Amino acid sequence: MQNRTETLLQAIQDRILILDGAMGTMIQRYQLTEEDFRTESLKNHPKSLKGNNDLLSLSRPDIIKAIHAEYLGVGADIIETNTFSGTSIAQADYELSHLAYEINFQSAKLAREVAEEFTSQNPQKPRFVAGAMGPTNRTASISPDVNDPGYRAINFDQLAEAYAEQVRGLLDGGSDILLVETIFDTLNAKAALYAIQEVFEERNIPLDPLEGGIPIMISGTITDASGRTLSGQTTEAFLISVSHVPLLSVGLNCALGAKELRPYLKVLANKAPFFVSAYPNAGLPNEFGAYDQNAQEMAAQVKEFLQEGMLNILGGCCGTTPDHIRELAKLADGFEPRKIGKKELAENED
Repeated sequence: MQNRTETLLQAIQDRILILDGAMGTMIQRYQLTEEDFRTESLKNHPKSLKGNNDLLSLSRPDIIKAIHAEYLGVGADIIETNTFSGTSIAQADYELSHLAYEINFQSAKLAREVAEEFTSQNPQKPRFVAGAMGPTNRTASISPDVNDPGYRAINFDQLAEAYAEQVRGLLDGGSDILLVETIFDTLNAKAALYAIQEVFEERNIPLDPLEGGIPIMISGTITDASGRTLSGQTTEAFLISVSHVPLLSVGLNCALGAKELRPYLKVLANKAPFFVSAYPNAGLPNEFGAYDQNAQEMAAQVKEFLQEGMLNILGGCCGTTPDHIRELAKLADGFEPRKIGKKELAENED
C-alpha cells in the first residue's frame, strides 16, 4: 500500500489526475430489473431492492467491472468504488445494514482487479482505487422535522460507527484512497474523518500520506447559488472545518455544473494547503432530472479551471459518461497541475 501511495503522490505532482464519471448514469443504461439486484441469498428478501446500486457489486459484479473498465479505457487515473450508499445507515432503507462490510469489501476488490489489469497493460500510467464514502441519507446538523428544530435523525457517534465499518471494508478490499464525497453537512464529514482516524489508529496506519498513510480526499457540495453547503457553511468555512486532517485533496462535486461551480472552486484554489479536486455535474438537470450537457460543452467550461491553474484532480459527477471523461482527459493533458507552495507543503508535513 505504501508503494502505491508513493506512486500516487508522485503522479499528482507531475500531472492533473483524472477521476472517473458517474456510476449511476452508467448503471441506468443497463435498464436493470428487480432480479438483477438479488443475490441467491436475497432471493426472498421482503423489500424491493431495485435502485440499490451498491448491491450490484454482489449481484452483478460483471456490470460494475465493465463500467470501471470503460472509464479506465478513456483515460481515468482514479476509479471510485461502487459504495456511495455503502454504509449500514443508507442500507437500512433496504433492510440490508448487515451487508455493509461485504458491499464495501467486494466493491473495492472489483475496482482493484480492474485497476491492476490496466496498470499492468501500461505501467507508466498507474491506476488507483478511491474508496467512495457518501454523505449517507441522514444529517447530523439539520432537523428533518420542521416542527421540531432540535430533533436529529442521527448523531455523531452513530455516523462514526457506520463510517468505520465502511472504511474497514474499503481498505480490506484494496482501496488506495479514501474519498469522503458529496458533503452537504460538514458534521457528517467530520464523523467520517473521525472514523478514518480511529481505523488508522487501530491498524497502525499513519494519518499523513507523506509518512506512508492512506491518502484522504474530501469533496463538498455547494447546493445552490448562495454558495453554501446545505448545513449553511461557505466554501472557506468548509475548508477550515476539515483542515485539521492532513488531506491529499479538498474539492467540490455534484449539485452544480462546471460554470456554476467555478467561483467556489476558486476559493479553494486560493486558500487550500492541499491539492484541489473538482468533478462537477454535466451541467444542471433539466425539468425531467436528466443532464443534457455533452462532453464538448462540459470541457469548454472546465477549460477555465485549467487555464487558471486551479486543479490537481478532475472528473465528472451526475450525468457524466466515458465520453465526458475522455474529453476531460484530453483537455487536462495540455495543462500543468495546480502547484502547492513550499509554505503549504511544509505546513502539511508539520
